[in-house]
Amino acid sequence: MSDQLILKDGSMPELHAIRAQGRGTRAEIPAGWISACWAVRGRLRFEANGCEWELASGQAQVWRDGALQCRGDGHHGWIVLTGPARAWSACLRSGEARAMHELFLWQGRIRRETAHLFACATREGDVRNPSYTSTLIAALWGSLSALQSELHDRLMRCSGRTLARQQQTLMRLLRVRHAIRHGADHRLDLASLARTANYSPFHLIRIHRMVFDETPFEYAARLREERAWRMVNDTGMPICEITELLGFESQSAFCRAFKNAFGTTASEVRRGIGAIGARAA
Repeated sequence: MSDQLILKDGSMPELHAIRAQGRGTRAEIPAGWISACWAVRGRLRFEANGCEWELASGQAQVWRDGALQCRGDGHHGWIVLTGPARAWSACLRSGEARAMHELFLWQGRIRRETAHLFACATREGDVRNPSYTSTLIAALWGSLSALQSELHDRLMRCSGRTLARQQQTLMRLLRVRHAIRHGADHRLDLASLARTANYSPFHLIRIHRMVFDETPFEYAARLREERAWRMVNDTGMPICEITELLGFESQSAFCRAFKNAFGTTASEVRRGIGAIGARAA
């Protein structure tokens, strides 16, 4: 694993480029830094704010919240570009991304051109040329920003008299949605989620519905439905195990919920009966 300091200047904050491969590699990133992570091959595992989650090969993660731990198990390769916000801003000022949108907490599959920019911006032979590297990083920022177009649309729904206030609101809501998606407990603790966003429970429900057209409870329910469909349709896992993993009280409760959500039973989906026309999550 290599950890290079790039764009190191006497008055300029530093960006760190981490290229890791092999077994058992890991990195710890301080709270408040902005990190762009790419799982080149294999799975990249994360831990932050009491949550654990992973990236599948070919996916990227933008992180800008609490301290972040990254690790790879088995045969894998991954790239992380990370540093304080001021270090990224220095690159955007010197590149062609001055008017670029902010990057938000995000996870998803990236395009080929984005992967190419990840590789080029952290290539060891290029870090000695600050101007060229800065341009690459600005281009990477712009490419990741383009993948977040849906979030930029949501930003316009956020409350706040200034763009900075709207961005702060969206950041808080994304933190809540991340906690819901990756939390270990299937039972939604609204008070805890509200504290995560520094909102009252009532205000969290109201602003979440205004921005995302659903409450935190509805979002959690939709995620559970999506997971249920994938586990039933894409795996051979026994229904009793799916019931336990998704936090249902009983197998019968899971079966009722599945039938209500998709209009067909789990057994029918696995036999290929009624799957056509069912609402795949």
